[in-house]
Amino acid sequence: MSGPSDARKSAGLAKMVGVAIGAFALTFALVPLYRIACEKVFGIRLERTAAEGVGEARATAAKRLITVQFDGGVNSKLPWEFTPNKVTMQVVPGEQYEATYHARNTSDRTIVGSAVPSVAPARASGFFNKTECFCFTAQTLKAGEVRDMPVRFIVDPNLPADVNTITLSYTFFKNDVLTAQQQGTAKPAASPLSAP
Repeated sequence: MSGPSDARKSAGLAKMVGVAIGAFALTFALVPLYRIACEKVFGIRLERTAAEGVGEARATAAKRLITVQFDGGVNSKLPWEFTPNKVTMQVVPGEQYEATYHARNTSDRTIVGSAVPSVAPARASGFFNKTECFCFTAQTLKAGEVRDMPVRFIVDPNLPADVNTITLSYTFFKNDVLTAQQQGTAKPAASPLSAP
């Protein structure tokens, strides 16, 4: 049997839920109301929020174009031709791009080479990120073999504003140890158990 006390409890609970919902809604409404009051009534311009700042930074980076120049060469001991397929590329910071280099072994035997990259200007090197590169592993080319070698990269949107051109350069060197192994001319390592 429900009495007047149950009705009062239900009414009280409904009021408490209504107050909680009203407080929740008022909390979200206060931020824009405060901003409007400060700007319109008092003439105070509030600082941008972090999210607005990040959004504007991304929009600015998307409008910015960076010129990436590609260069390649080989050490005099390596009988290869090695050049970029494209000399320059316009890129938007924050987006991934791919460039390729053309390599050809001009000798009559298998040779292993290793690439050493460099980025100029030096202060841009921390903002030039290679996500895939032939320089991460030694490259084996058989006699007369031709290959296009890709490099994928992203220019960091935080690249200093006064840097508008980046040069990516590679120099290939002959890897004598791996080349000797490929040609079967490597001397076997001495066994630690063999007598002197």
